[in-house]
Amino acid sequence: MLPSGVVTVLTDAIARAQEYLLAHQAPDGHWVGELEADTTITSEYLLLGHLIDRVDLHKEAKAVQYLRREQLPDGGWSLFAGGPMDLSATIKAYFAMKLAGVGVDDPALVAARERIREIGGPVKANVFTKIQLALFGEYDWNGVPAMPVEIMLLPRPFFLFNIYEVSYWSRTVIVPLLIIMDRKPVKWLPPHLSLDELWPEPREKTSLRFPRVPEPFSWRKLFWKNVFIAVDDGLKIWERFTTRPLRKRAVEAARVWLEERLAVPGGLGGIYPAMANSILAMRLLGYPDDHPLVLGQLKEIEALAVETDDALHYQPCPSPVWDTALAINALVESGLPPEHPTLRRAAEWLIDRQILVPGDWQKKRPHVQPGGWAFQYRNDFYPDLDDTAMVLMALEKVPGLDGDAVRLSKERGLGWFFGMQGEDGGWASFDADNNRLYLNNIPFADHGALLDPSTEDLTGRGLELLGTLGYRGDFEPAQRALHFLRHTQRHDGPWYGRWGVNYIYGTWSVLRGLRLIGEDLRHEYIQRAVRWLERHQNRDGGWGETCESYSDPEFAGVGESTPSQTAWALLGLFAAGRTSGRAVERGIEYLLGTQRNDGAWEDRFWNGTGFPRVFYLKYHLYAKYFPLWALGIYRRVQA
Repeated sequence: MLPSGVVTVLTDAIARAQEYLLAHQAPDGHWVGELEADTTITSEYLLLGHLIDRVDLHKEAKAVQYLRREQLPDGGWSLFAGGPMDLSATIKAYFAMKLAGVGVDDPALVAARERIREIGGPVKANVFTKIQLALFGEYDWNGVPAMPVEIMLLPRPFFLFNIYEVSYWSRTVIVPLLIIMDRKPVKWLPPHLSLDELWPEPREKTSLRFPRVPEPFSWRKLFWKNVFIAVDDGLKIWERFTTRPLRKRAVEAARVWLEERLAVPGGLGGIYPAMANSILAMRLLGYPDDHPLVLGQLKEIEALAVETDDALHYQPCPSPVWDTALAINALVESGLPPEHPTLRRAAEWLIDRQILVPGDWQKKRPHVQPGGWAFQYRNDFYPDLDDTAMVLMALEKVPGLDGDAVRLSKERGLGWFFGMQGEDGGWASFDADNNRLYLNNIPFADHGALLDPSTEDLTGRGLELLGTLGYRGDFEPAQRALHFLRHTQRHDGPWYGRWGVNYIYGTWSVLRGLRLIGEDLRHEYIQRAVRWLERHQNRDGGWGETCESYSDPEFAGVGESTPSQTAWALLGLFAAGRTSGRAVERGIEYLLGTQRNDGAWEDRFWNGTGFPRVFYLKYHLYAKYFPLWALGIYRRVQA
């Protein structure tokens, strides 16, 4: 039982946080916060404008101001707040600013150029950066991995590689790239805009061959790396010296695939890189700039802009379904009456966003009926398991909706979710059994995120959904999921977080699921996770973890405190039965002490993950609803 003074402070904090969220709901019932990425999306947007001769000088100038603001003291640009300089992000920012008219003697470009040359120049950049440079004649297309368009014709499941054996995000990026890489277009720049100055030694003397020893090194990686490099060498010879009788048919297959997916609202895959690639591909196929399919992608890209008085940057995609479902959960768990009209309006908005048409996922699950939700406003071909689980839990907590319609919506959603469980017992994000991990060693996949295998955070969410709907651990899908989680737990206690940073996020997700499914909280493996969370509490009472934990396990649970990560840790402890004690009290004190006057919180650092080690995100609403959720549960358990 809390002292009356503490109850008063807690109740006031919760009320102010609720008021903030309620005030930021859209009139139609949904919530959406900015989904901030690093500078690469904005740099790529500027480069795209020059590729398609669609440069808005006013926007370009504001985007340059944004890039200047984000430059690090050492001259580079990073992938996440507080992170080190990243070579590829720096090359793209440098190139975008130079094309926008910034002189090579400008201090920003001078500093960036020194860092780029110091690290090795364009040859050390990632594949997608090399493709961007090749489009302007600033990198030899022969130095880019071979991706023959005939890949479109490879049948599944008999071939080791086909477009349905890679993740949805890879698929939507790759298919238009197959057309681009088949044509190998070049928009030649005047000499004063070339990037010769970025090469430590003249480019004609620089080897563009791929390194054969992977980093980090392992014998298995070395084997697959060398196999795929040999395949790449062979494909380049084949492309150059054979007649390729299936080439025309493959291009047509790619065109049809693109047309079908570009015709639906939301843009290709709902993500910037795929939309940008599709514009280039459709133009190469002869579609005019004013064709509805091209204009549609441009419109979706412009909708991603975040513009202020003096700067402009671009998001990778919007997150309205995810934000709305989480906001509902946080408001209900913090004591807002479930029948509140705001929650009803939000729930009805979510029901209208349910996807009831087939998508790419049916290639692996042909007998499963549609019924999931996507992350974005519209992305009909690619619903995801995480959003679907969170939406179903939100709908379960809001009573008083139209009975038959809601019941049918839940049944369809749950049926789709069950049908997408992997053979390993876990759940992935967009596909089932998308787990041919050796494909991450092909030269094109130097980002290491080509696939969509089952993950701990998604599987924990699956158990949380089952528990919310009344299922228990003896239910067969739950047993399979528990088996997956027992085998993926790290030896010292936490679980990996694929979509949030990182082990704190994964551990929270799993512990919530274990509690709601009825797992005995006294199990040693659960208490090991609890001890791990308690050990990683910071001196200020909060929790934090840097994105560097994806590349260096020593950083697991280590970082400056943030409100979101503190809330995840507290929610994990609450789920495991730790609702009192000094660790909990200090965590609550941290949240109360960092709340702003307007009732919200602010995360200084990145809290979300696009691709581990490559692409990170900051969900601006995370610090608005997760701390509220944690404070609400704390007040309830202490009452």
